[in-house]
Amino acid sequence: MLRMRGKALAVVGAVLLLAAGLLVFWLAQRRVERSIRIGEINTYSGIAAGFTLPYRQAIEMALDEVNAAGGLLGRKVEVLFRDDNGNPADAIRHAQDLVANERVDLLAGTFLSNVGLAVSDFARQQKVLFVASEPLTEAITWSKGNQYTFRVRPNTHSQGRMLAERAARLPQKKWAVIGPNYEYGRRAWETFWERLKALKPEVQVVGEHWPTLSKIEPAGYVTALLAQQPEAIYVALFGSDWITFAREASKRGLFQRAALVGILLGEPEYMDPLKLEAPEGMLVTGYPWYDISTPAHEAFVANFQKRTGKPPVNGSLVGYVTSLSIFEALRKAKSTNTDRLIAALEGLTVQTPIGPITFRPFDHQSTMGAWVGSTKRDAARGVGIMVNWEYVPGEKVLPDEAEVNKLRQAGR
Repeated sequence: MLRMRGKALAVVGAVLLLAAGLLVFWLAQRRVERSIRIGEINTYSGIAAGFTLPYRQAIEMALDEVNAAGGLLGRKVEVLFRDDNGNPADAIRHAQDLVANERVDLLAGTFLSNVGLAVSDFARQQKVLFVASEPLTEAITWSKGNQYTFRVRPNTHSQGRMLAERAARLPQKKWAVIGPNYEYGRRAWETFWERLKALKPEVQVVGEHWPTLSKIEPAGYVTALLAQQPEAIYVALFGSDWITFAREASKRGLFQRAALVGILLGEPEYMDPLKLEAPEGMLVTGYPWYDISTPAHEAFVANFQKRTGKPPVNGSLVGYVTSLSIFEALRKAKSTNTDRLIAALEGLTVQTPIGPITFRPFDHQSTMGAWVGSTKRDAARGVGIMVNWEYVPGEKVLPDEAEVNKLRQAGR
């Protein structure tokens, strides 16, 4: 009896060992087959939705394209989207969950500059890669830059210089500014003004206005600007703040009395909601998708329209380019290891719908450029469009490595 019981226990033990071995093998296989996971944090609601919802659609389009072609590194690619509500604390909470619990391989996204800076610092502390798509503050790759953060879009410095080069040709000398009272708004103005003053020393400021983001009451600001009588106004507002301000200013004749310069305001997400109320003759950076006729861009537009039933906005382009950049880095690194991805991104050239861009190795800023032109109402389309535009590559306006090092030392 004891001998039989011993044999039974031996059989049970062997079965348990076999089961444990199979479990270990299965878990190992699952680790190999686990999808590549990207944690995407962005402001998908509120003031940024006109940009970020088409941005998400373009990411999903790029994701379907890469997975239909077999994925990357023999694995499916997955994006986990999180809404930060425009709040740095919410963004960090999501980042912690994505890294610790969802075990993403890298982080991407963010819209507002203060949110982007918060996630960048989190990436530095946790030693995780962060590909910042939209936040425009210069600090994210310069004064507060770190080895774990890369940025896709041209920053406030680049776009400010583009606008200042053209604004310096205007006859107006008395300027006012209105922009949101946080990192992006302040830096968008400061970098523009610094360059304009260097090119045209006689210019002067007659008024500065800094409403709280998404809480603008336009009547008071329009009244103040009318009283100050600027000859030109620099506008860094966007989203619903810009739309409500533009309607009030147009109704009261402010736009007829001053030249306008608007960073981002030629982008369809900020022009289209105004329809034919859009100001004419405004000097802007933007995205004239309807006039870019290269084969790669036309294919991007056609695919996006087929998928969504709508034309792309600048957010769509940024989402797609961000995705392509991450995919190309994964291909080059042949790994999801953070250090290998960083090494792959430094100096990486990515083919995009608007031509090649390169991530500079010394500051992790991409050379993606922007379009500069003026606005005009298009009755046939029923919206404002950009005309007389030119594409300015990032290489033409970005500082060199020595200048970046000075900026970083000043920021410490």
